[in-house]
Amino acid sequence: ESGGGGACLSWSSLPPMSQRRVYCAAVRLQGALYVLGGCGEGGVPLDAVEVLDVGHQSWTSLPALPTARAGASAVVTQGGQVMVLGGMDRQQTPLASVEVYHPDEGKWERRAGLGQPAMGVTAIERDGKVYAFGGMGADTSPQAQVRLYEPLKDQWLPLPSMPTPRYGATAISRGNKIYVMGGRQGKLPVTALESFDVEVRGWTRLPSVPSRRAFSGCAWSERSFFSLGGLQQPGPHNFYSRPHFVSTMEEYDVEHGKNIRMRGEKKEERREGGEQGERRRRWEEHKLSKAQLMSAQPDLFSKLQSQNRRTKNTIKD
Repeated sequence: ESGGGGACLSWSSLPPMSQRRVYCAAVRLQGALYVLGGCGEGGVPLDAVEVLDVGHQSWTSLPALPTARAGASAVVTQGGQVMVLGGMDRQQTPLASVEVYHPDEGKWERRAGLGQPAMGVTAIERDGKVYAFGGMGADTSPQAQVRLYEPLKDQWLPLPSMPTPRYGATAISRGNKIYVMGGRQGKLPVTALESFDVEVRGWTRLPSVPSRRAFSGCAWSERSFFSLGGLQQPGPHNFYSRPHFVSTMEEYDVEHGKNIRMRGEKKEERREGGEQGERRRRWEEHKLSKAQLMSAQPDLFSKLQSQNRRTKNTIKD
């Protein structure tokens, strides 16, 4: 929140969930936060569903998922339902099942399943339909398939596959395109950024994220995408010989074809030419420790200035 002569980011504590969990799915709907499934104690997938009333700061338990699952994806449909798809069951088997929760009726309904079981699917709602990208199957291989859900027909239709197989990616809808960024292939982070044109139903490869980082955060504004922090993977040009946490923030400018590298207070800018279409767009790099990031998502923060902190975490595979 803002205050004084400048902007700042402040945190407030909310009530904890009734059950500890990881690898859960979460969506926001009408001022409430829905948390679905995940792994509980001992790594066992859960069927528990809870909703947080943000205004009253209170949790309420909802009817359980018909299928316990972790690593699932969830979206809010155009009709105001919560759709949960894919994930992994209690037998550690990827799921193809899709289930929809009706908040007004307080009940779950099964819908047509994905054509192929997968966890780590990336799903996004657009124009009343649901797009599902990639995932990871029982053989742990990343998937490139793309599926389109038609709610009136309760049917999943195949679309052209992604150029880069992956799971756990981020999808962003802008204009007539859906951008898919990052993700993983096994334990390796994916740097690929690709756009899918929903009108012509074709893919375009875009400049990859410059640095190979796992578990990076993603945010976006009207003109840019941001990749923040994460676990830097070692490589031939890295100073470190083992994975390490970084404070790097990189920006992809969708609107302008420019390349800015910012380190500390020094900034260089140059425009890229000689390429056509979206390949002209380039990534910008900032150091979160010294550079300021103006609102990537105005409703979340207005200005962010990070300070250096040494990470003493021990990385265990």
